[in-house]
Amino acid sequence: MKVVLFCGGLGMRMRDGVSSGPKPMAMVGERPLLWHVMRYYAHFGHTEFVLCLGYGSSYVKDFFLNYDETRSNDFVLENGAQDVRLFSTDISNWRITFVDTGLNSPIGERLRRVRRFVEDDPMFLANYADVLTDAPLPDMIARFEASRAVVSLLAVPPQSSHHVVDVDDGGMITKITPMRDLRQWENGGYFIFRPEIFGNLQEGEDLVEDAIVRLVPTGRVIAYPYKGYWSPADTVKERAHLDEMYQHGNCPWMIWDPDRVGAATPPRGAAGRRPA
Repeated sequence: MKVVLFCGGLGMRMRDGVSSGPKPMAMVGERPLLWHVMRYYAHFGHTEFVLCLGYGSSYVKDFFLNYDETRSNDFVLENGAQDVRLFSTDISNWRITFVDTGLNSPIGERLRRVRRFVEDDPMFLANYADVLTDAPLPDMIARFEASRAVVSLLAVPPQSSHHVVDVDDGGMITKITPMRDLRQWENGGYFIFRPEIFGNLQEGEDLVEDAIVRLVPTGRVIAYPYKGYWSPADTVKERAHLDEMYQHGNCPWMIWDPDRVGAATPPRGAAGRRPA
């Protein structure tokens, strides 16, 4: 199944005053966020990717055009460093299509501009390319296949460490609730689509706020609620936390690497969560 990845946004909240690449190219350990997301899909056998490029497209292209397998695989060096024999590879069976979808295009428009690559498939996957999870993708797909839905999205509990307060008419607080305990869900950024999505997506529109919102009343949008590990990387702080987890070998999202999956639970209030 093809995987469409939206990796052309400016990512202003990720700005650290030093880096200038697109948000999915922010590093987590030895590889960028984009690579981690792609490895997740490849782990389940989905190795045909369509990259929706925009801002900083050269960073994405250069990364793959100059890809170094030795950064994340064991190898033997022989013949005076002339020959490299890899024990395993990351991307040898990947097929990646690079498409310029506009510098300032909303996500819906980016999807429209890669329509020709996916519209003949029964369904396809899509992702913001900046959120990590260990969610069971085969189960997500099976649930979608068994439905009449046009869209499925991963739904996760609110991630904020803030609290919601109930206030009465006299200004007295009557209840304090952690946002993560609210009976609400947020969009986790992992989508499955049928091609009918394009019939509900107009030029210049956003994906969620326009096309998907328009589909909701028709009963053709389903959620896959998930309380396991999920972590955004919207800010420098969140990306730094992911990098710290990587350095400590606690990477729940790296399901393709048993040595790094880890078992520790992220600190209270940190990005990401595991089941209670």
